[in-house]
Amino acid sequence: MLTLFLSHPGTIFHVRDIVRKVDEEINAVRRELAHMEKKGMVTKEARANRLFYTFRKDYPLYFELIELIGKTSGLGWDILKQKAKLGKIKFAMLSGRFLRGLSKRGSTDVDLLVVGTVVLPELAQIVKSEETKRGRELNYTVMTEEEFVFRKRRRDPFVIGILTGSRVMIVGDEEELVDGL
Repeated sequence: MLTLFLSHPGTIFHVRDIVRKVDEEINAVRRELAHMEKKGMVTKEARANRLFYTFRKDYPLYFELIELIGKTSGLGWDILKQKAKLGKIKFAMLSGRFLRGLSKRGSTDVDLLVVGTVVLPELAQIVKSEETKRGRELNYTVMTEEEFVFRKRRRDPFVIGILTGSRVMIVGDEEELVDGL
């Protein structure tokens, strides 16, 4: 249920919709929703004799849970699972805006950055699958390590824009990624 709520931030779910999507018994879902509500994770709202639930953005661990879900499900998990097929990846990161379901600020916003020697057809297949699931196009950029270092040293506005935004590291060390800014 955490994966459902946090991979669709801001979405309101009806109890039966949750039951269908997580493929669990209704009583188990109700029990878990009651626990989550008691801990302050979700809020419920009654509308026309139906209960709707949404995950609270003011929950203290909200952003940490979004990062965790981003790495263990969806695109992040697919990249980790297929890492050997994708080549030698030094860094892979998802933008925070992408994981939070926020709209892009500009045409240069990137949802996924991959740095390394990448097998492009394999990555394109993973991205295409995620686009189909989400029903929208993903902006992704692939760079060799040399190109990334060169553009970072030159303070290329595109690369600096990516590095100054919020991100979740899928592969690699965040400190090493931004080192030299």
